[in-house]
Amino acid sequence: MSLHITDDAAADELLSTNPLALLIGMLLDQQVAMETAFSGPLKIQQRVGSMDATTLAEYDPEAFAEAFKATPAVHRYPGSMAERVQSLCAAIGKDWGGDAAAIWTTGAPSGAEVLKRLKALPGFGEQKAKIFLALLGKQCGFDGDGWRQAAGQYGEDGSFRSVADIVSPDSLTKVREHKRAMKAAAKAGTA
Repeated sequence: MSLHITDDAAADELLSTNPLALLIGMLLDQQVAMETAFSGPLKIQQRVGSMDATTLAEYDPEAFAEAFKATPAVHRYPGSMAERVQSLCAAIGKDWGGDAAAIWTTGAPSGAEVLKRLKALPGFGEQKAKIFLALLGKQCGFDGDGWRQAAGQYGEDGSFRSVADIVSPDSLTKVREHKRAMKAAAKAGTA
């Protein structure tokens, strides 16, 4: 798997090779551009020196928040997002032995089971969990039974709804157009 989400080769390489980095990128994907969110894990790794769930969970919270605030900031809300990342890492440590990939690999889970596991993570509601499941299925080789159905509209083949569909600059443009249309429809009350 080789992801192309950020337009930064080093950030995309980390996302492609480190399941925790990918989960953290998804967690950060709110109220910032997708590229900013998914570039966050590389900034964290460079500033903290690790992309290990236990290390990040146990990192001094004040120092961790400061790492998020350094320029360029990891997120527009560095303090609260640093807390969320540490909560996510603590849950992965406690529930999955520190192995983020275990969420979708342990016990050959179905798509519905992975969705349930993702929704149990701090910061992962229904929509975020479905988008991440679609990303796993469309780009990361996850083939658990019924994953497309569990991912809902994000699992549809040929759609351009989310980060799960970004494989090139052209697909990024299509995803952005879809998001703009959805926001406009919501604003107009037609969504």
